[in-house]
Amino acid sequence: MRRSNFEDQPVDYAAVGATQAADLMQYPPQGYVPAEDSIRLGSGRERYEAAASTLLSWGVQRDAGIDVHDVRPGSGNEYTGIQFDDEGNAVAPNRRHSEQRFAPDGSAFLDAGTTAKLRGKIGRYNLESKIRVVYLVENQNSTAFAYGTVSTAQMSGEESFMVELRDDDSVWFTVRSFMRPIGAKYRAFPPLGRARMTAIATAYMRALSPTWASPTT
Repeated sequence: MRRSNFEDQPVDYAAVGATQAADLMQYPPQGYVPAEDSIRLGSGRERYEAAASTLLSWGVQRDAGIDVHDVRPGSGNEYTGIQFDDEGNAVAPNRRHSEQRFAPDGSAFLDAGTTAKLRGKIGRYNLESKIRVVYLVENQNSTAFAYGTVSTAQMSGEESFMVELRDDDSVWFTVRSFMRPIGAKYRAFPPLGRARMTAIATAYMRALSPTWASPTT
């Protein structure tokens, strides 16, 4: 029998890894609301590497005002995600790092299978949930990870975060998600759930952007 405690509990939705789908905005998992926002962070390899380091050490969440605590590495048996080519075809499973890695400031990097608890307030929205990192993808010019909710009182689903260095040397940050309401008020008033998603994504982009500007959807 599978234990149902947090450390060994699967995410609470079925479409694990769907934030990687190229057509997420057109065909989200049934019953879920998709969202995607991007912002330019600057340009150059140095800016990309700094942003990627911040991303992988929970800097986006913490700088957005969210406390990331009870962080625990996975056991090594978790789903690590699939790599896709430019046309959205699955090509290979992601690698899992065998050793703990750290950012220049000493913060531990996350990895597929990492679990944590998030708690904070963004605008008028309280955020408290348990999450599991469901995939981590690191290439020469792009770094991305996603986590899914393990248990939550408000919204259930997946959020992904990607930093990429594009061919024109510009560095971009993209937040994608699909969520469905769990809390009673969000089920009763779906626009509140969409407003919550927008507010949280905006806070994430503001946290990573050195000079905040309006996002491009």
